Amino acid sequence: MPNPNTADRAGQAGLVEANAENHYEVTRAELPLHCPLDGMSLWNSHPRVYLSIEETGKAKCPYCGAEYTLKL
Repeated sequence: MPNPNTADRAGQAGLVEANAENHYEVTRAELPLHCPLDGMSLWNSHPRVYLSIEETGKAKCPYCGAEYTLKL
């Protein structure tokens, strides 16, 4: 089992656990959209993937299944 304090000991305190939620709301200021999001701890996550959300307002990550909604 991974140590939950690893990010803190590596000087990355304050990072959000990657893929901890199933749904995220994003704004146009956060585009281009990618999963995992900025500010997430990457040591236990999947590779960054860019998601197209502009046309439909919704996107789903093919790696972790996280769903994203574009806030208007």
